[in-house]
Amino acid sequence: MRTALTLIVLFGLLAATAGVMFWAWQEIGEVEIGMHGLIALGLGALLTFVLGAGLMGLMFLSSRRGYDERAYEADRTRSDPSQRSSDEN
Repeated sequence: MRTALTLIVLFGLLAATAGVMFWAWQEIGEVEIGMHGLIALGLGALLTFVLGAGLMGLMFLSSRRGYDERAYEADRTRSDPSQRSSDEN
């Protein structure tokens, strides 16, 4: 039941966002984008894609090399006193 309510709320927010977007698009009217605007739009889209791909690549690399497990273990032993060695106490 909770999952269904969550999905209903999320789809409602998506529909509201789409409605506001459509309304704003209609209010703007016909606006032409010049060459500099198109270049800025293209560079912004390209850099956003490159940043996202780079961050996903770093996540993949971190997972493959085991950095995630080491960070998890360090966090777990720090929060669980029974996992600490006797020389730390």
